[in-house]
Amino acid sequence: MQYKKRNQDSGQNLLVSGKRFPLTIKRLGINGEGIGYFKHKVIFVEGALPNEVVVAEVVEDNGKYATAKIHQIRTKSPYRIEKKDNYDVGGIELEHLKYEEQLKFKKDVFAQALEKFKPQGYQRFKLLPTIGMKHPFEYRNKAQFQVRKTIEGKVIAGLYKRGTHDLVDLPTFSTQRPLTMKVIRKICKYLENLEIPIYDEENNSGIIKTIVVRESFATGEVQVVFITNSEKLPKKRFLFEEINNNLPEVTSVLQNINKGKTSLVWGKTTKLLSGNEYITEKLGNVEFKLSARAFFQLNPYQTQKMYEEVKKALALGKAEKLIDAYCGVGTIGLFVANETNEIRGMDITPEAIEDAKLNAKLNKQNNFLYTVGRAENLIPEWQQNGFAFDALVVDPPRTGMDTKLIKTILKAKPRKFVYVSCNPSTLARDLKELTQVYYVDYIQSIDMFPQTARCEAVVKLSRR
Repeated sequence: MQYKKRNQDSGQNLLVSGKRFPLTIKRLGINGEGIGYFKHKVIFVEGALPNEVVVAEVVEDNGKYATAKIHQIRTKSPYRIEKKDNYDVGGIELEHLKYEEQLKFKKDVFAQALEKFKPQGYQRFKLLPTIGMKHPFEYRNKAQFQVRKTIEGKVIAGLYKRGTHDLVDLPTFSTQRPLTMKVIRKICKYLENLEIPIYDEENNSGIIKTIVVRESFATGEVQVVFITNSEKLPKKRFLFEEINNNLPEVTSVLQNINKGKTSLVWGKTTKLLSGNEYITEKLGNVEFKLSARAFFQLNPYQTQKMYEEVKKALALGKAEKLIDAYCGVGTIGLFVANETNEIRGMDITPEAIEDAKLNAKLNKQNNFLYTVGRAENLIPEWQQNGFAFDALVVDPPRTGMDTKLIKTILKAKPRKFVYVSCNPSTLARDLKELTQVYYVDYIQSIDMFPQTARCEAVVKLSRR
């Protein structure tokens, strides 16, 4: 009988889709959505800002919380501004918020994560003001746009509408570099004029699925990758003629084959079609050769600032040795190379390690060892073979550090330790373990992705 009553009570508390009610927004959540409370239930309202009073319309009730959209704004935030982009896609979820307030929010996101996970001494952690950009637009050096054909026969390229697989055509996008947008728009027109088959997701037919365009800030070179549903690329000679005649900035054209319906954008096979296999990018005085699959930060302006912060936090001496875990193509290690005696890096992606070796050679650095493998396996192995290191830098993916690596670090206890994080939640979770052995000197947040809710940080740790 009691069980039945509890069920009835919970049913009464459910909010029906479409229900509207006034709601005061208290704060922003980690994904940039407004948060309010209705009868003790958390309501997430996309696009709402703190201190706004809105009429919220329920989208879905998930029991413990509900999602809603704005039906009407009754009291508007003084920090709300007009958006440059009117598209329902990801990557611009904070574009309606004044930039100075975005920076405050991104510092607060780390405070929220620390409050949730409560690593030792977190109340005393020094959270420094977020490092932002003077011009927080036109910074993305890479566009990865899906390609489809409309009923009218127009070839469009863009991103999926949030929560769907409906493609939104993006003739403009304020966070992308103008050159990447120009290249994509022109290539869409060439594909349309040449009647090259475009992928049809519903029928799993057609050829061109995705266009990836990457621009070098340093050289102006552009790399184009066609991701295709088959190894064939019809009329490619005519396509190259159009690109060569009209887009001289494009110095590298490749094809990646990814057959059939799949959630993965990239396939395993990539081949060079025209021009060079790499484009060259620079950070400070360091050059990098970037292949099609090489990971490189999307915002070189802020990347250089971030690596300067890493260099400052490490404060390496000429005789010291550094391990660069999750080294990728060697960006962090190469940036601090002149400050140290030796650098060893590892990554689980063989192509990344090949690029790292190439980049070390390109920059005439001989004090490097790059190896394919996991840090939690290689660090103990190197130590057993007599390698003693003084400093460690980690730059893990959004999932944070592997539990085994955390245990390895706590055992090795490097004297200098810097954690570069792209996810406040997994950082706070990992710090819960790391603070057994380390103090957190400070967390320096850096806005790598203006107009979005994402933020990165450089964390300096000192051995207890």
